[in-house]
Amino acid sequence: MNSIPDVLAMGRLGVDLYPLQDGVGLEDVSTFGKYLGGSAANVAVAAARHGRRAGLISRVGDDPFGRYLLRELGRLGVSAATVTTDPELPTPITFCEIFPPDDFPLYFYREPKAPDLNVDTAQLDLDAVRGAAVLWLTVTGLSQEPSRAAHHAALDARGRRTHTVLDLDYRPMFWASAAEASAQVRPLLEQVTVVVGNREECEVAVGETDPRRAADALLAHGVELAIVKQGPRGVLAKTRDEEVEVPPHAVDVVNGLGAGDAFGGALCHGLLSGWQLERILTFANAAGAIVASRRECSTAMPTTAEVDELLGTDA
Repeated sequence: MNSIPDVLAMGRLGVDLYPLQDGVGLEDVSTFGKYLGGSAANVAVAAARHGRRAGLISRVGDDPFGRYLLRELGRLGVSAATVTTDPELPTPITFCEIFPPDDFPLYFYREPKAPDLNVDTAQLDLDAVRGAAVLWLTVTGLSQEPSRAAHHAALDARGRRTHTVLDLDYRPMFWASAAEASAQVRPLLEQVTVVVGNREECEVAVGETDPRRAADALLAHGVELAIVKQGPRGVLAKTRDEEVEVPPHAVDVVNGLGAGDAFGGALCHGLLSGWQLERILTFANAAGAIVASRRECSTAMPTTAEVDELLGTDA
């Protein structure tokens, strides 16, 4: 059996504790649901839901939450072969508040440090890094050492192979400043082929918030595909030969968190399927919309059949 994944993600993994009550602050919430979370982990789960072999490079704590995550990865179809247990750091927890349709504050408990930021070069399976059809990295992994060095090592080994993806995923609370993040992100643009981010994240990466100028700036760094999320205006994608803009798929939003990760997993599936760019974006938008209509993230990731049903297309 081929042990090299189709999609190999690297980065955040933790427990999401999401309220089962809407419209109230955490101080008034009495019941929570427990789910696997973390952007990179969610993307891997989303890709697995589309039938792709998915793997994750990350770490968990040596505690009950860590054991839960390792078990849950397997249940959701993601290989944990390159997820290790950190002997000292606790598994991180993330809480959110749910105020539909557009307010979902996040509270990260990742102190003194999250295990996923302790991923080091020794943990990397370089054969998998080189051989995966998609390597998916996030900006959060650049925020601290030794994770930062491990990301550079992975990209060096990868050699800018097709479908080397950087999810800009800028979270201000993980950085001393936006300038520090910019200094770490910009050199990596020379080593990836696909970049995904919203307008604010593009400003961190290339100093542009206008979607077309941001996409052009990313392409100028040698990126082959630049994808800029525009919120209610949908998604813009540019290559050197093509520009596509796709509107969002309207749904009744329950929880907007995780929609971007569903988009990411669907993007991976579309790229590996060899679809035209417009079809990829339409499919990925619909996948994100489905997750936005559900409460949780990882276990809300749709199957290909569910996305096709929403779009009214054949599987």
